[in-house]
Amino acid sequence: MLQSRLLAVREFVKRHRLLILICATIVVVTGAVELWMGRTFLGPDGRFGIWEGDIWCSEMSQRFLDPYSCSHLIHGMLFYGLLWLAARRLPVSRRLIGALLLEAGWEILENSPIVIDRYRTATIAVGYVGDSVLNSMSDLLMVVIGFSFALRARVWAIVATIVAMELTTLFWVRDNLTLNIIMLLHPIDAIKAWQLAGQPLP
Repeated sequence: MLQSRLLAVREFVKRHRLLILICATIVVVTGAVELWMGRTFLGPDGRFGIWEGDIWCSEMSQRFLDPYSCSHLIHGMLFYGLLWLAARRLPVSRRLIGALLLEAGWEILENSPIVIDRYRTATIAVGYVGDSVLNSMSDLLMVVIGFSFALRARVWAIVATIVAMELTTLFWVRDNLTLNIIMLLHPIDAIKAWQLAGQPLP
């Protein structure tokens, strides 16, 4: 069983090695740009971590995964839909590269001083210092996973998954992709007050 799976993985890599190389290059170049911008690979504390679930702590957006990884999975699904509508004649591999480039552009913009300051002033991320490079690379991986899921799933399953993830994070951490976009573009005091009410007491 294990041997057959390894053979399947080897065959997949052999068939798609150029695509894998291009995607890996995008991830590495994005990380290099962020390092050049002053981001650190593991965050200010220099510690590696797989998961951080407390959105109020200083380690948020520094570990490999966090609640906002759900938003990046949704990015991948939405990019799939957008590129299917705009460029459905292109091979799926090129659309995946396009989705990854879109996310890479956002990761770089998100970690620029102007967007970091916007997060601090307009959203509940008051102490946000930008993502670690590790976290940004994870976000890019989430987009690939979300895109791949959307490629194979029916439309109703994609919509149901997005709604479920948005509702889960809404009630879990009082934040999600929808609220994140709203608060970045046009902050609403009532939403921010509701979100802050979920902050644990010191």
